[in-house]
Amino acid sequence: QVQLVESGGGLVQAGGSLRLSCAASVRTFRNYAMGWFRQAPGKEREFLAAINGNGYNTYYADSVKGRFTISRDNAKATVYLQMNSLKPEDTAVYYCAADRLLQLGDGYGYWGQGTQVTVSS
Repeated sequence: QVQLVESGGGLVQAGGSLRLSCAASVRTFRNYAMGWFRQAPGKEREFLAAINGNGYNTYYADSVKGRFTISRDNAKATVYLQMNSLKPEDTAVYYCAADRLLQLGDGYGYWGQGTQVTVSS
């Protein structure tokens, strides 16, 4: 069982930055691929980024490529999402997810509770 807790969300002006964190309660954190997703009101959950267990391989949705960076610290069992040049359309609840299999869809087995990000214009 993997428990995930996101933090770092909040209110930011357009053009600003935020860094989200997701702490995992699992000893074998490096065995899990991690993903970040978001869901805006009235929209489906959207894949943003994924990273493999050793952190050497990352993947991004076109909508955030060049603005968002996923990284992980296996010693701290934490994955991060650095978000720069934020836009009002980035407003959503952001979720992290974990699974032994890296994937670019929402088939991850474990999910956090989400953290709200609001970007004002």
